[in-house]
Amino acid sequence: MVLVTLYTSRVVLQTLGVEDYGIYNVVGGIVSMMGIVNSALVIATQRFIMYELGKGNQEQLGKIFSSSFICFSLLSVIIFILAETVGLWFLNSKMVIPADRLIAANWVYQFSILACLNTLLVNPYNACIIAHEKMDVYAYVSILEVVLKLIVVYLLLIIPYDKLIVYGALILFCQVLITMVYRIYCIKHFNECRVKFHKDMSLYKKMFSFTGWNLLGSLANLLQTQGLNILLNLFFSPAVNASRGIANQVNGTVSNFFNNFLTAVRPQIIKYYSIGDTEKLYKLINRSSRFSYYLILLVSMPIIIEAPFLLDLWLGIVPDYAVPFTRLIVVITAVDAISNPLMTLAQANGNIKMYSVVTGSILLTIVPISYFVLRLGGSPSSVFVVALFVAVSCLISRMLILKRMVNFDVLGFAKNALAPIVLVTIVSTLLPLYIKIYFDNESFKMFIVISAICLFSTMISSFLLGMSKYERGKVLGMKHIGRILRKKK
Repeated sequence: MVLVTLYTSRVVLQTLGVEDYGIYNVVGGIVSMMGIVNSALVIATQRFIMYELGKGNQEQLGKIFSSSFICFSLLSVIIFILAETVGLWFLNSKMVIPADRLIAANWVYQFSILACLNTLLVNPYNACIIAHEKMDVYAYVSILEVVLKLIVVYLLLIIPYDKLIVYGALILFCQVLITMVYRIYCIKHFNECRVKFHKDMSLYKKMFSFTGWNLLGSLANLLQTQGLNILLNLFFSPAVNASRGIANQVNGTVSNFFNNFLTAVRPQIIKYYSIGDTEKLYKLINRSSRFSYYLILLVSMPIIIEAPFLLDLWLGIVPDYAVPFTRLIVVITAVDAISNPLMTLAQANGNIKMYSVVTGSILLTIVPISYFVLRLGGSPSSVFVVALFVAVSCLISRMLILKRMVNFDVLGFAKNALAPIVLVTIVSTLLPLYIKIYFDNESFKMFIVISAICLFSTMISSFLLGMSKYERGKVLGMKHIGRILRKKK
């Protein structure tokens, strides 16, 4: 998927052009802002399903699924109304879009609305797949996504019509097809995936309460992504949005190396909490924070060091600010990867009022501070510097809040997770940076050398300095690694 994504992104950028690519990203962002409640409700659905699975309550599982589906259906109606009124007005009255591309932008906007509604109604089914830890389903669907991406690129090149409109329509079709696969699988394999109306108002109340407090964090995350996207458009041009889109593509590729890992870990964290196994819970949180970061470091270090050459090799046409945007966004993602297991622990507790207010309030400062910086003449990259400082602040605040919520072992996390992360980062970056600075040239040969050294230094330092003795023993005990070592002997 990584290789196909990199290839298709290059072709799409070259086919659409920098301006239309930027328009596609910013227009889709308007619809994403309409779906702010979506992410909060997704987290609530996943949390309640995972919690009841841990307790083995099948009857309650069915009620939770039906409740969540009804909630998502109501939300889709609200979003449709808002998107076709407020969102449509904002697109045509406030966005910086060339007059000759406004019609195409409106077509893309309508496709984005339909894609959003489609995603809303499939979210309860996806939550069940994750809760049941059926990760092989995602592997098969990933193969389907790869094929569809290649088909989209081929059709985009041969269909003799407005490329921006064609691209929006094809992406919508792919999303609908993929969500149909998820829905059919869940109905066939999970008994709880049958929508039945019930009168358990206490369950609706719990879900809405959890969703309501989690909404603040969802709003903050939305502002960090789509809010900054619109802010860049208002101060600059669609070309800057194209740079943001390219950076997000790279970041999405990097994120894939830890998102699937966290998707597998998250149900276990909630289930350990539901049965009260504190010892296993904290060990899993410490390890998942470290390993998530190591996975990002493994792939992001050569990207950060060789970003100018890599983007030029990949795209051919490199929009302004794509390089600094890519570097900063990847670093922010690395910080968020450390925080993710802590977020899951807070959600497992369920009483997230204080957690959401504090962390959400910190995250909400990103857009106003960025706006103030840009008004003072800051460059487009400055908004991501602001986001990085806020991400670090949120990591610290989450540890302190969880100490009060669930008596979280802050010192243990600092010793067993943060300290190894800092040590591995310093040691693994010394040699690649020295070689890059000493030779100071941009070439394919240098890119290969730097990538190989980054891979080697990260793996060795993570193994020797970033793992406990027990963890190193488990790694060496893997059958395939053991066979390799025995052959060498």
